[in-house]
Amino acid sequence: MGTALSAPSALPRESVASRAQEVHRLRSEISRMQRRRSDVPFLPLDPALEGLLPDPGLRVGSSYSISPSPSLLGALLAAPSQKGSWCAIIGMPTIGVEAMSDLGVELERLILVPDPGPRWLTVATALSEVIPIIAVHPRSRVSDADITRLNARLRDRGCTLLVTAPWPQSEATIRVEETEWHGLGSGWGLLSDRTVTLRASGRRFESGRRVRVQMPTALGRVGDAPAPLQPVKPLPVTTTVTTTVATPLTVMPVPDRWAAAG
Repeated sequence: MGTALSAPSALPRESVASRAQEVHRLRSEISRMQRRRSDVPFLPLDPALEGLLPDPGLRVGSSYSISPSPSLLGALLAAPSQKGSWCAIIGMPTIGVEAMSDLGVELERLILVPDPGPRWLTVATALSEVIPIIAVHPRSRVSDADITRLNARLRDRGCTLLVTAPWPQSEATIRVEETEWHGLGSGWGLLSDRTVTLRASGRRFESGRRVRVQMPTALGRVGDAPAPLQPVKPLPVTTTVTTTVATPLTVMPVPDRWAAAG
């Protein structure tokens, strides 16, 4: 004779209500974090970099190939983070958090994934769902099909990607060309600031654009480079010759007094 199984007891109403509240809270949190297609066409640039691109900022949903320069990376992330955008840096274990902060990046809106291993592309794809701007250092080659799928995801989610390596189908390439440190003398001094020339080129502006900036300035930020000193042309030397015309003397006759005295 079998044993009858009793019907499962009903959960207490308090437990059901608390679980429903928790589910509602989690759904609200996920909805808040998830970003749909961005209504803003560009992410802002630092004022010192505004002339570098033909657009007023970094194009949302696009990818950019940049030099593997921490200063350049920080300069590109600073303005978006200051305006409230979250940023992520993937695959750069030696990145200096203090240097990023000095360049203007808001650390409370910065996510670091120092060593994602061979799954860096998967991590970047997942973060593109919720993070507006992502910087990544590729650790392996990527197929054209994977790049096409990632670009489609970037456009759909409104995420901008900065890649510290050559990257196919990128909107533009940004490179550090000339670097000049200041502050050192002949055997004395400290490095204080650096002037660099940045060059950007892309499909829409193949001739490229250049800007000179201080990166970093003496305060660690990004700023306009001082105008280069221009050689001073020597003033022409004018020799003034003063000519004095002598006035002829009038000779008065002197009487022969000795003769008159006899």
